[in-house]
Amino acid sequence: MPSWLITTLVVIAAVILLFLIAGYLKAPPDTAYIISGPFKKRILIGKAGWRMPFFERVDKISLRVMQVDVKTSEAVPTNEFINVNVDGVANVKVSSNPELLKKAAESLLGMNQTELVSLVTQVLEGNMREIVGSVGLKEMVQDRQGVAKKITENVVPDMEKLGIEVVNFNIQNFKDNAGTIENMGIDNVEQIRKNAQIAKANAQRDIAIATSHAQEEANAVKVEAEKKIAEQNTALSVQQAELKVQADTKKAAADAAYSIQQENQRKTIEIAKTEADIAKKEKESELADKAIILKEKQLDAEIRKQADANNYRIAKEAEAELIKRQKDAEAERFATEQEAAAKKYQAMMEAEAKRAEAEALRYAMEQEAEGIRAKGLAEAEAIEKKAEAQKKMGEASVLEMYLAALPEVVKNAAAPLSRTDKIVMYGDGNATKVVKDVMQSASQIMEGVKESTGIDVNALISGVIGGKVAAGAAKKPDGQNAEVAATKTESPADNA
Repeated sequence: MPSWLITTLVVIAAVILLFLIAGYLKAPPDTAYIISGPFKKRILIGKAGWRMPFFERVDKISLRVMQVDVKTSEAVPTNEFINVNVDGVANVKVSSNPELLKKAAESLLGMNQTELVSLVTQVLEGNMREIVGSVGLKEMVQDRQGVAKKITENVVPDMEKLGIEVVNFNIQNFKDNAGTIENMGIDNVEQIRKNAQIAKANAQRDIAIATSHAQEEANAVKVEAEKKIAEQNTALSVQQAELKVQADTKKAAADAAYSIQQENQRKTIEIAKTEADIAKKEKESELADKAIILKEKQLDAEIRKQADANNYRIAKEAEAELIKRQKDAEAERFATEQEAAAKKYQAMMEAEAKRAEAEALRYAMEQEAEGIRAKGLAEAEAIEKKAEAQKKMGEASVLEMYLAALPEVVKNAAAPLSRTDKIVMYGDGNATKVVKDVMQSASQIMEGVKESTGIDVNALISGVIGGKVAAGAAKKPDGQNAEVAATKTESPADNA
């Protein structure tokens, strides 16, 4: 992608991003954002939105509660024609209802809080005058909440036209210049004081009657109590005398019983002493028996302890031997596992080595086969080229091959002589005869070539030599020599 195109795209993206950021809006819960423009009017309260910069306008209206003091500027006559001054307070706010908020945007947009409070005060004061003129002074004083409710109900329609809702309205005070409200209070105070005095007198009378009845009942209760006390004292004296007689009788019986008891106690002590001596002897015998049993138990315990120690030692030795055998078995098993693992690893390495060797052998065979193929191709190409050369050379190539092979033929014919340690010949010309025999063998080989291939090597040689002679004679200007050379050239052909 070209750099200028990338730069253009980046600039366009930056412009779009700035356009989106410039149009982003987030309205708080206590403020209404009114978005107006060529499109549909929108209102945002406590949420985010977006406006199109340069094409849409954003106006703000506060939704906070405003406190308005409502006081009549002059006295207002009630339905009883009593002039009163009313002092109240109201809490109002721009409504969050979309329909009422649209009305508020139409009528209140652009106003500051002072102007808005002044407007609301005038509306509230007018409605308050209307309601105060329709009620009596007593009702107004005794039922402030009811009067305030009537004023609120009366002012709501007018406030809704402005897009404002009344949160609450309370009347704080009523005043009149004639002192009527104060006189009504004095009358009530005197009536209350009268009722209080009557109630106080009635209460004092009831208290006196109740006190007399209480004293009478208390005296009767006191006489009855004293009577019961006297009866109880008499009965107590009688019971005390009877108890004294019983006590004296019991004391005498107790003294006699004490003497008898003392004698019986002495006898009991002597018997107890005797029994104690017997018991002491029995106890000593029993202690001796227990000592013997204890000694036996000690000896038995020592023997048992020694036996237990021996058993414990034997058990520990057996346990140690068992642990030793287990450790030896584990060591042997571990050694076996290690040996098996080593063998397995060695087998894997040998298999890997064999595989590598096989790969190397295969590669070598492939290379050898490639060499043989290349050699064969080269030899075939050489033979093909040689065949083409022989085809062009004709009989000369055959002669060349013959002359090249002739030394080898002679060598092979003389080979038997080379393996002979000593040759003894008699007579003259035997060496010549040997050479003649060798040459004769070579001639026989040539004859065999002629019979097998149909090629007469001697005639071929004669033809080649004759051709060369004819070529030499043709160079001479004398026509006779040319005819002679031609005649000689024909002769080898006839022989062939």
